[in-house]
Amino acid sequence: MTSIEIVKTERQKRLRRNIAVISVLAVLVVTLCALMLSLGGVIYPIDVIIRVLSNEQIEGATFAIGSLRLPRMLAGVLVGAAFGISGAVFQSMLRNPLASPDIIGVSSGASAAAVACILVFNLSGAAISAVAVVAGVATAALIYALSRGGSFSGGRLILVGIGVGAMLNSVISYLLLRASQYDVPGAMRWLSGSLNGIRKEELAPLVIAMVVLCPTLLCLESRLKIIELGDHKAAALGVRSDRTRLLLVLCAVGLVAFATAVTGPVAFVAFLSGPIAKRMTGDGSPSLLASALTGAALTLGADLLGQFAFNTKFPVGVITGIIGAPYLLFLLVKINRSGGSV
Repeated sequence: MTSIEIVKTERQKRLRRNIAVISVLAVLVVTLCALMLSLGGVIYPIDVIIRVLSNEQIEGATFAIGSLRLPRMLAGVLVGAAFGISGAVFQSMLRNPLASPDIIGVSSGASAAAVACILVFNLSGAAISAVAVVAGVATAALIYALSRGGSFSGGRLILVGIGVGAMLNSVISYLLLRASQYDVPGAMRWLSGSLNGIRKEELAPLVIAMVVLCPTLLCLESRLKIIELGDHKAAALGVRSDRTRLLLVLCAVGLVAFATAVTGPVAFVAFLSGPIAKRMTGDGSPSLLASALTGAALTLGADLLGQFAFNTKFPVGVITGIIGAPYLLFLLVKINRSGGSV
């Protein structure tokens, strides 16, 4: 076989594996969605679920499925996919597995603003979501500006992001300490990352953001993989690194901000989705679509565990935190042993 034939064969193998992984993940997400709609105080069979989704009025089931479980399920899919794809973008672009939005402080900006709205200004609903989105984008812009030097450095951006995130987390702690004891539980529920009580109308901004930003990121995926080779090689291949990187950051941050505004910061979904997708696809960098589906599956699975696996019901962010924290420690130990650096 010639070199060209070998390259074509390997490319076809990777493509088939990607398609197989994406198909399996899609089936898993659909299965988890069905379980989310079926399980609860009353367990409904799949035929009842289909009838309710077809706008048939069934006493009890229409309210339980249509008004309570369906918005929760949709939020899990959308938020998980948004965190998953944005985390994969940051990790690939910065060539560092620690570079996820919740690690480098992007989510902390939205969280600090939301907590201030709840505890200081007594706002609720859409107002909190709007402020959280603006604050998340502003925090990302601040981190990007502070990390700019003579040339772009992913390590510098990560370190600046961790510092900014620590500062914002201190602000959150201060607000919680100064707040009335009657207001703190509401802020803590939001900070834990929860799908409880979400209404359909609250999902509209996130749906619009997903429709606009996800196709943009998927179109930029090939350029993202070229940027991973380094700025000089990217320039030789005709890719303008600075412009592409800025567009990638804006899209990824937008998804994180809108997702955080809906559920609060769901811990470690952005951090875990890319590496898991990369392991399954076996590619040099994770497929963004596979990362999005992985994020959705993690969020839905964690919410099901939090609701039904224990005597006490836990928010989804608590379960993902329990899953993600050991992986973060493992990754830090692995980087330390290999002599690597952030």
